[in-house]
Formats: sequence, structure tokens, C-alpha cells
Amino acid sequence: MICKRIHLLLQKNILPVLCMLLLYGEHAIAQTSPKKPVKTPVKKKEVIPVVKPSYYKDHDTTYYRSFERYITARFYFSQKYAGIELEKNASVSRFRYIPNTSLAAGVGITYQSLTVNLGYAFGFLNKDGEKGKTKSFDIQARVYGRTWTFDILGQFYKSFYLTPKGLAATGPSGYYIRPDLRTQLLGVSAYRLMNPSRFSFRAALLENEKQLKSAGSILIGAEIYYGSIKADSSFVPAALADNYTQKDVRRLDFIKIGPGIGYAYTYVIKNNFYITGSLCASLSFDYSNQHGASGKSNNFDLNKGFIYRIVAGHDRNNWNVNFSLVGNEMTIAGANTSNKYRLGAGNFRLTVAKRIKPGRALTRKLHPVDKVIENVKGLTPVKQ
Repeated sequence: MICKRIHLLLQKNILPVLCMLLLYGEHAIAQTSPKKPVKTPVKKKEVIPVVKPSYYKDHDTTYYRSFERYITARFYFSQKYAGIELEKNASVSRFRYIPNTSLAAGVGITYQSLTVNLGYAFGFLNKDGEKGKTKSFDIQARVYGRTWTFDILGQFYKSFYLTPKGLAATGPSGYYIRPDLRTQLLGVSAYRLMNPSRFSFRAALLENEKQLKSAGSILIGAEIYYGSIKADSSFVPAALADNYTQKDVRRLDFIKIGPGIGYAYTYVIKNNFYITGSLCASLSFDYSNQHGASGKSNNFDLNKGFIYRIVAGHDRNNWNVNFSLVGNEMTIAGANTSNKYRLGAGNFRLTVAKRIKPGRALTRKLHPVDKVIENVKGLTPVKQ
């Protein structure tokens, strides 16, 4: 009887019971089975491009080492010079007009392809009043790239003295001074190095590289100049007038343009001592306009010119001490081929330089500079 009632009860409530069992079973399975990990979007890490230094691949490192990523600091003494010489037809004393330039002390810095030098002519270094007082504005920018070198001149001088001492002067111990003599010279030259992978101008003249083995290079390029020489009276002093065909000339304007070729070589002695020499010769097409007592005269002519560099130094343990001479010499024809002038411009310099490796903090600050400079050079930044 009891069994029959239980049977009837199950028949009437079978559906609710089954539902309860199913729900209980799913709950038990959910508690025992591991939870699947929830995928969350991952932020991509920002990729910062790294600038690959140019000196890793643009030269033979067995011939010279580059320190472009170092800071090269220097202290120097410098004296610029200029000169005017009149070619003579007779066997008389050679003379040359020279400005009374000042000896300057200065400091400079080079990083990558950027160089800044600041100098000042202190009074205690310049006490040579017997040669007159020259007023000048002189820019001589020498740019030394890996494959190209540029020379930019901007010279304005007023007041010269005559050498040798005593020539045309009132006494043998004095100088003949021309405060009325003025010159200006503007120009640029560009020469390409044909062996930039093994020869470096920067090692000798910017101190941010070191030549490890002796090497040289042919240079091919061109030059262009404009200039003038002016005075209130004849260029030639009255005491020497009979010996020079330019005795009546008081002004000369000229333009020079032409190709050039040269050679440069560095000789390394026992790894640390070096001597660098370079000479470029040009043949220029000249136009000149000469003013004299008899009027004006124009002339077209071919004339030679030279750019020279001589450096001797010692480079060891990131210190570089060197003496350098860099200059230009050019010839200009006046009214005729026998009436010529020679102009010179250059710079003597004694330099003490130190290469300094930047620390981490400074390297990070210089990174934007590296990126700009080396992208200009055509390098593609490498991604991390």
C-alpha cells in the first residue's frame, strides 16, 4: 500500500524532480571544471627607431676610426692672414702688402657634422702698433665632410703695411703703411675626395677621427671667386714706381671660375704621430677690370690658383695636439698678361683637442640630433 502511494507520487512530480536533478548536476560540473581565461586586448609596445651611426658602414675602419658620437672640445690659438703682391718686370726687391692681423685665442666644439668655434683677439696678445691698425671682417669656413670638402671665404680688410721692413719707408727700421688700401674677397671651392673610405681630412683638421694607417686621396672639384683691390692713389709707392707696370693703377675688380684637381695624403708615424699634406691646383677663367690714371681696361685670361693644407700632430688617448696651415693663393691678370697680381688668404692654428664620450643621460638628449643629421645623410633608422 505504501509502495503504491510512492509510485503515484513520483508519477505526478516526475518533471519537477528531473529539472531539479539537471540543475544540480550542471551546478556540480561548473564547480569542478576549470574556468577558461578571458582574453583581454594587449596593447602593442611602442617601437622606437634606433639611428644607426653612419660611421659603422661608410669607411674602412682599419684605416681610420670615427668618433662622430663623441663630443670633441678644443682650445686653440689662431691667426688669419691675407696679402697682395704685385708681379715685377725688373730685378727689384719683391714687396707684399700685408694686413696687421690679430692673434686670437678661442674654444670650439664638434659633434657629428656640426662644428662651432669662437675666438677673440685679446689686447695683451697683440701689441704691434708699428704696422698700422687694420680693420677687418674675415670669415674662413672650412667644411670637411666624408666625401666633400668646402672652403668658403669672406674677407674685408682696410689698412696694410709693406714688407720687407724699411722698403719705401722713411727709415730702415719702419714700415711703409697704407691706411687707404682696401680689399675684399668672396668665394667658394668644392672638392670631392675619391678615396673617402681610407682617407680622412677630419682626422687632421677636426680631430673627431683618427687616421690609423697612412693613406691618400685624389681630389676633383671647382672654384669661384669675386674680389676687388682699392686705394686712393697708386698701388705702387712713389719710390718704386719706375720698376712696376702697375704704377698708375688704383683699383682692380675681378671674377674667377674654373676646375681644379689635387691630392691629399696622411703619413702615420708609430700610430700616434701624423703629417697631413694637401695641394689642389686650379686653372680659372678670369675677367678683370683695372682702373688707372689713363682710364679703365678690361681683360680675359687664364690663371692658376692653389689651395694648400699642412698639418702635423699627435693623437693619443683621445687627445689631439696639432699645428695647421690652411690657405689659398691666386693670380689675377690686370690690363695685360704681364701685369699681374697675387692674392693670398689663410689661417695658422695651434690646437689642443679632447674627445669626450657622452654619458647615458646626455646620449638620450642628443638622440634627436643624431636622428636628424643621419637621416639627412640618407640613412634609414633600424627598428628595435
